[in-house]
Amino acid sequence: MENRKRALVVGTGIAGLASAQRLQEIGWEPVLAERAPERRSMGYFIAMFGTGRATAQRLGVLDAIGNRIAAEGVTYDVNRAGSRRKPSMGYGDLPGDPRMILRGDIESALYPQVAEAVEIRYGTSPIEIREHADGVDVTLRQTKGEVVTDTTEHFDLVVGADGLRSTVRRLRFGPHDELMRPLNHIIAATMLQEPVPGFDSTHGLTLAEAGRAAWVFPFSDHTPGVLLSYRTDDEDAEFSMSRMDALRRAFGPEPLGPILEHLLQQYEAADDKLFDSAHQVVMPKWHTDRVVLVGDSAWCLTLYSGMGASMGLAGADLLGTTLARNPESTPRALREWEQQIRPFVAKQQHSGRTEGLTMFVPQARRDLAKRSAMKAVTGNKTAMKVVKTLLAPKFEEKSVDVAAP
Repeated sequence: MENRKRALVVGTGIAGLASAQRLQEIGWEPVLAERAPERRSMGYFIAMFGTGRATAQRLGVLDAIGNRIAAEGVTYDVNRAGSRRKPSMGYGDLPGDPRMILRGDIESALYPQVAEAVEIRYGTSPIEIREHADGVDVTLRQTKGEVVTDTTEHFDLVVGADGLRSTVRRLRFGPHDELMRPLNHIIAATMLQEPVPGFDSTHGLTLAEAGRAAWVFPFSDHTPGVLLSYRTDDEDAEFSMSRMDALRRAFGPEPLGPILEHLLQQYEAADDKLFDSAHQVVMPKWHTDRVVLVGDSAWCLTLYSGMGASMGLAGADLLGTTLARNPESTPRALREWEQQIRPFVAKQQHSGRTEGLTMFVPQARRDLAKRSAMKAVTGNKTAMKVVKTLLAPKFEEKSVDVAAP
């Protein structure tokens, strides 16, 4: 035990839990630090493609993650007046057979395995990181109620898995505004308490207009999730007003109609909801000799890519593999890790800010025209199979096992 290398993993999301598990599996002693005072809630809708499924299988959690896809569900393309309801291709119908799950499904599958073997410190965040030749000295601030305690500890490695606005990245690599690329879109998401009137819990909805869209994702055993997204030229202005004022302005000035009005009312009433700007992280390098960023902290593919969760898992899995392959040189392991994963991440980032973005939020009339053409041929199962086959090449990358040993 005295010879085990110590690693500080910051963040108990998907990438953090998976990183801690892999480090423990290869003989390291990971410590998990989480800024929040306790475990988070289930979160919103995510998809998991083949890349993530391959890693989840190796981690032994694929079955526990499950699949909430509403097998008999139907997705409808609708308008804000509620006068149009046309069967269309839903997210679960895309090539690659993505699993429809909640973010918390992956975290809940990983957590029991990690908590059994790894120390987890809630209310804890790094405030200083000092790297030197034989390790990293980290000052950690722990808050319990009104009691704040700072302690400095030595680690052989620090893994920043603390999300888009990563504290580890800010402390070790630079300010957020220098490393985050804005996509000029706002995302609002939550879980509905009840389906949209006139639809049931197995029905998905897409309401798409130029520069703004609303999606409702159905689940087999849970109330639907909703995603509202829109383009903006001034992100700061969106945060200078209340969330509801921002959303109502973004989807106005036309009358909202019954569907949007219901979705906004449900969003306002929800206890757990997301309202944020969409950014990707763009960095020339994701590691130093002893500090490495994984998942959203390093790249943040955004939900438009559909690959955030999958790559959080894959990045952590591959990190464990390269560290195990280079037991005498952590710097070499980190270089090998980045060389293998960066080309794949670059492709997913490009997809997320191009085809993925326009799939979720049509940007112009031509995008709406493409959607209309697709809707015209996806009203029956046979035509949908043809369209799925035609789209398949664009989704092949999302099933590559990039973390394969």
